[in-house]
Amino acid sequence: MSRLFRAASAAAMLAASCTAAFGQTIDLPEVTVNPDQKAASDVPPIKEKFQLPQTSASVTAQQVEQTINIVDTEDAVKYLPSLFVRKRNYGDTQPVLATRTWGVNSSARSLVYADDLLLSALIANNNSIGAPRWGLVTPDEIERVDFLYGPFAAAYPGNSIGGVLLITTKMPEKFEASIKQTEALQTFSRYDTNGNYRTDQTNLSTGNKNENFSFLITGNYQNSYSQPLSWITTPGVPAKTTGLIPQLNKTGQVANVAGAGGLLHTEMTNLNGKFAWDITPWLQAKYMIGLWANDGDSSVQTYLRTLGGVPTFGGIAGFANSNYTINQQHLANAFTLKSDTGGLFDFDIALSRYDYLEDIQRSPYGVTSTGPFFTTNGKIARLDGTNWMNGDAKFIWRPNEAHEVSFGLHADRYYLNNPTYASTIWNSGPDATSKMYTDSIGATTTAALWGQDAWRFAPDFKLTLGGRLENWQATQGFNLATTANSAGTITRTTIQNQPEQDATRFSPKASLNWKPNEWQVTASFGQAYRFPTVTELYQIVQTGSVYAVPNPNLAPENALSEELAIERSFDGGKIRLSLFNEHVDDALIQQTAFLATYPVPVNYVTNVQAIRNTGIEIAASKKDVFIAGLEMFGSVTYVDSRILADPTWASATGTSVVGKHVPYVPDWRATIGATYTPDQYWAYTVAARYSGKQYSTLDNTDIIPNVYGAFDKFFVVDVKARYKFNEQASISLGIDNIGNESYTLFHPFPQRTFIADAKITF
Repeated sequence: MSRLFRAASAAAMLAASCTAAFGQTIDLPEVTVNPDQKAASDVPPIKEKFQLPQTSASVTAQQVEQTINIVDTEDAVKYLPSLFVRKRNYGDTQPVLATRTWGVNSSARSLVYADDLLLSALIANNNSIGAPRWGLVTPDEIERVDFLYGPFAAAYPGNSIGGVLLITTKMPEKFEASIKQTEALQTFSRYDTNGNYRTDQTNLSTGNKNENFSFLITGNYQNSYSQPLSWITTPGVPAKTTGLIPQLNKTGQVANVAGAGGLLHTEMTNLNGKFAWDITPWLQAKYMIGLWANDGDSSVQTYLRTLGGVPTFGGIAGFANSNYTINQQHLANAFTLKSDTGGLFDFDIALSRYDYLEDIQRSPYGVTSTGPFFTTNGKIARLDGTNWMNGDAKFIWRPNEAHEVSFGLHADRYYLNNPTYASTIWNSGPDATSKMYTDSIGATTTAALWGQDAWRFAPDFKLTLGGRLENWQATQGFNLATTANSAGTITRTTIQNQPEQDATRFSPKASLNWKPNEWQVTASFGQAYRFPTVTELYQIVQTGSVYAVPNPNLAPENALSEELAIERSFDGGKIRLSLFNEHVDDALIQQTAFLATYPVPVNYVTNVQAIRNTGIEIAASKKDVFIAGLEMFGSVTYVDSRILADPTWASATGTSVVGKHVPYVPDWRATIGATYTPDQYWAYTVAARYSGKQYSTLDNTDIIPNVYGAFDKFFVVDVKARYKFNEQASISLGIDNIGNESYTLFHPFPQRTFIADAKITF
């Protein structure tokens, strides 16, 4: 704990020095100006009827336009304190949000909303199908983004352990139309792969408001090519070949590099519509629909040559695992009915559904014994029919000026349908009559009742007390697993009807806020239960000879979270110091184990008995630093994340994981940036991001950096220049990772990338 106390002391001194340096205290006026006319640091508070007790960080559309090289919607959170999005490439379908206490494989430990539509895919807790559906929002729709730290609001389920991201989108007040073209070019060089990878994106939108009816329709098309997302490795040396690059893997074992994989080309289309009807001046109905389509193909590059100089795969099956095609069509629907009387009583009702209309991935089973060729037979993995539904009814009762009582009901259902078929012709063959390699079916449902009272018992004090009662069930679990020979012929089949589960939990919440003048002090406590997802319980995935298997007997995570936040506002800025602690029992973490059902070690989610995340965060922003028009912003976060107990840990060497770092949680994260706006036309930004070392194994044995599967520390600098001709037209030029940092977060991450965009609004 000594490092934490030293970090806390340093942060406190930094807070004091920043307060002194940034100027004298004044009372901040109420913000009423147009967002396009205010300084980027003047962020108005969250427009939310339901009072939210926890610490928050925000970014507006104007800040995004001025400071961020935004191509995909998730880029908008790039510089928010403690946050990181695992985005491997433009158009990535797996960009998971990491928070200050949870890492890049914890998609179900945070919540992402666009207005009232849940973008988080709580069907999984991983960095594949569990990633939020960012594509349902185009970058130009964003009005503002707010992040709420911790599980301190009773209105949100236990998945808010890491926090809640709220994306507020725009609706037109008059006729408007816009077109935006974005171009990006990445230069990449690693091992024997050298290339330029381009992305083209076109965004169109139109909307209008006529009396009590308004609509906004947006379309986005992206054509993207990625750097290698994987390296093909082998512990041996293929006979009679050259070109193999000697290398170790993340734990120091031999993993020679034979080629590059995951050279992904995607064509992605989003079509979204929002339609609002003001039934009365205080009652609005809104319908939202989003269609997302993605067609992609992943190719490989071999470094191996025969003694005669002919390209070959050397019989390495890993080339087949990184070569595939994917076709996806997903549909989202949402309906809301909201009142806004500001009087005694208000309500919000929101219903949403997300459907996998089509989701098919085709890949060869293996490679031929000679040449750079794949087997004709292969695998077809499908997720068609997978879906989820969410419903919320929220109510506010304001009996007097001192109390605001909110309460509500929640229900959700998640259904997984994930068969993998054997195909005689992998890239075009049917699967309806084929045998199955694996099958995964299951469902979870949750029903919840919550209540909260925000009590202003004195002029400068507010006490918020709440609780959430949840009932969770897991049903319909079914798994089929097979063992096949080298030709793909099934030699063993295991069928399992999985047991059902049921759990009921109550989560208390409390927050005390003291706000004297420009100071604000908030002490918060919250308990949260994160229930297992369908995939943790029931999904089986086979990649070559490696299985990721389900565990139908998982218990819910039990998190106790605390935070003390001290914030001071001053002329043109603010500074915040947060001390936080989180203790989690039965943490759901993936580890390697041996199961009697499978002949090889498997990736297996179990309940780790106890972990603890303790840390400190300081965030500050200030405009007109030294000169008029220069705004600076930044944050530093330190986390001491430890495993306290894990009796289920299985180690071949008998080592213990107690005291080790929790996987995927870096010790340090930091951002610092400056935006200079010399006039109404120009904005120049330079910003840097740093992340410390993180581990991906429970025993922290992954110590070899910048190899496939490693999780590296990194320091990345971005720059951007934006010119605004007038209110209708602007252009931007920028560079991400201008220093060409080469780093790996399991996958090789992008190197130096040039971005340009032009936008015209009518």
